[in-house]
Amino acid sequence: MAVKIRLHRMGRKKLPFYRIVATDSRSRRDGKYLDKIGSYNPRVEPVEVVIDKEKALKWLKVGAKPSDTVRNLFSKQGILFEWDLVQRGFTAEQIAEEFKKYEAVQAQRQKRIEAEQAMLKREQEHEVKKAKAKKVQEDTEAPAQVEKPAAVEGSESQEPGESSENAAAAEEPQA
Repeated sequence: MAVKIRLHRMGRKKLPFYRIVATDSRSRRDGKYLDKIGSYNPRVEPVEVVIDKEKALKWLKVGAKPSDTVRNLFSKQGILFEWDLVQRGFTAEQIAEEFKKYEAVQAQRQKRIEAEQAMLKREQEHEVKKAKAKKVQEDTEAPAQVEKPAAVEGSESQEPGESSENAAAAEEPQA
């Protein structure tokens, strides 16, 4: 019997959450399973993943093949890294030491990703501010351009001998 580690869909319509289960590869997706290994809830922020590491390693030792999604989840939890060390023949102390190094590297990676996201957010906010300032500048310049032709038309209607003060007095309506 070929054993797969895959997701078992639970929840209502359009509100899924999943169990991570070991099952016969020939059984249907939501059918009977051999063992529950964990759960995965993609509907919360951050995504909630709970995996029993001992059960996962037990099934991997027996020869169970994880699905692509479960492989990604195991990888993010460090289970595949630990499984690789077990396959290489490391002792429990060596595995614990290597896993601490792995967690430190992952923490640094997460900090770098968060810093890059914060930098992108600041750049986007800066671009939005620039666009708003440019629009405000264009809006203030646009009425000035509309008024200039009117002023030019008034100066053209003046006779060569009139001064601009007389023209301004002539344009104002008298009460």
